[in-house]
Amino acid sequence: MARGLTLLTIRREGELRLAIKTAKGILDVPHAVRLLNRHAPATMDDLLQQEDGPSVNALLNVAESSAQAKPAWLSENDIEYGPLVSRPEKIICVGLNYRHHAQEIGIRLPEHPVLFSKYSNTLSAHRGKLKLPVHVARKFDYEVELVVVIGRKASNVSEADALKYVAGFATGNDFSARDLQLETGGQWMIGKTPDGFAPLGPYMVTADQIDPDKLKLECRVNGETRQSSTTADFIFNTRQMISYISKFITLKPGDIIFTGTPEGVILGKPKEEQVWLKAGDKIACSVEKLGELRFELV
Repeated sequence: MARGLTLLTIRREGELRLAIKTAKGILDVPHAVRLLNRHAPATMDDLLQQEDGPSVNALLNVAESSAQAKPAWLSENDIEYGPLVSRPEKIICVGLNYRHHAQEIGIRLPEHPVLFSKYSNTLSAHRGKLKLPVHVARKFDYEVELVVVIGRKASNVSEADALKYVAGFATGNDFSARDLQLETGGQWMIGKTPDGFAPLGPYMVTADQIDPDKLKLECRVNGETRQSSTTADFIFNTRQMISYISKFITLKPGDIIFTGTPEGVILGKPKEEQVWLKAGDKIACSVEKLGELRFELV
């Protein structure tokens, strides 16, 4: 696995490309590969599927000191972000995983992680526009979350070993249509999986740099802070979640896990104070050390 890196996906010349964020700027990995006549994965998905092989760390070391690689360096202000990952076999979500969130919606703390899924159609990028399905729903809600990106095949792994299977972490939003989720006979799937309902990014920070159970996270709507908490409020910590899921489902490289949202969601407010999201709202989500994910509702 890559180590010590902040990675992202950019859209350039009509294709998705792996890139690396550094103090020098953004390195377009496939462009650097061509300029330097070296080898490295072309996309984030390729990197996650690779157990061994050409190292992006080695490529970066050469690119940082080579004048030949200069055209591969970009300003972050000029790039277009792509979906951080685009080919996950599974998107697994953990519900009710913060103590204070369970309390605000009046639900007893679960004895085991509560799981549901999203699909690849929900993935969208940093700085994207999320088109609201207003023809079928009205009660749209934000949910800032820490996202785990799996880097190795994991089946029935122990809690002690669970973090060894993680490639990195990212900021995500488990966007939800609460009326579809809760007012149509408990249709969690259709309330969670309309197109674009899993914004993710802007970066994946490699796992060796992060303690996932001690991170601050926030969500802001039009500049107003709505959620502010820490993953220390997890009911089930990151090791427990990965281990539990792997007992039932084999996790594979590229799979992602949304780990639950803290208190402050619209659903948790008294009914008379519930003002649902609408077109034109701007959402900003941040997880400590992982960057700020921004998107607009249209």
